[in-house]
Amino acid sequence: MSDRGRKSQLYEQFARLGKALANPLRLELIDVLAQGERSVEDLALACGLKLSNTSAQLKVLYSTGLLKTRRDGTRVFYRLADDSVHAFVESMKLLAASSLAEVERAARDYLGDDQDLAPVSRPELAEMLDTGEVLVIDVRPEAEFEAGHIPGALSIPHDQVATRLAELPNGKTIVAYCRGRFCVMAPNAVRLLRGFGYDARTLEDGLPEWRGAGLPVAS
Repeated sequence: MSDRGRKSQLYEQFARLGKALANPLRLELIDVLAQGERSVEDLALACGLKLSNTSAQLKVLYSTGLLKTRRDGTRVFYRLADDSVHAFVESMKLLAASSLAEVERAARDYLGDDQDLAPVSRPELAEMLDTGEVLVIDVRPEAEFEAGHIPGALSIPHDQVATRLAELPNGKTIVAYCRGRFCVMAPNAVRLLRGFGYDARTLEDGLPEWRGAGLPVAS
């Protein structure tokens, strides 16, 4: 085989990763798996997909080494191969957001303008936690909270915030977080809390980035 042929073979293998990620459903599945290990059934429910479609998309990701599995009886559980998978996908999203005007417009249509939510950086939140001047709420589904969360955070899934206001103190800053920078659950929760007069802000990203920065995680 010529050098050209060997080089083409090498780059074809690189391209397999791009092909595996060139599907919005697979990117969404990686977002959920970045929160912790989940069964195929749980992933289908979390993403609103048919079980057969979920299984098919997971198998594509697994075939490229992005996911690992374990079996418990008849149930198959998936997890990210390691933290570098999430880091790579998030870098790809940020690159897309900086180079494609369509991404910026789509993000604004979905998330709203996050600047009015005064996002808190990870170092800033860590300092606020040390001084006890903040209440952190995790608005992801309970299963994701149980898999790992910011120490001291209160679990209030996004669809329960309006009915659990009595658990939130007045006169204290509330910081809400969810799956990451492009997750809508925390922005929506903060807007709702502000409508009731709370001093509420969002975390700039989510639990996977917090963990990736080496900050403590409880489970």
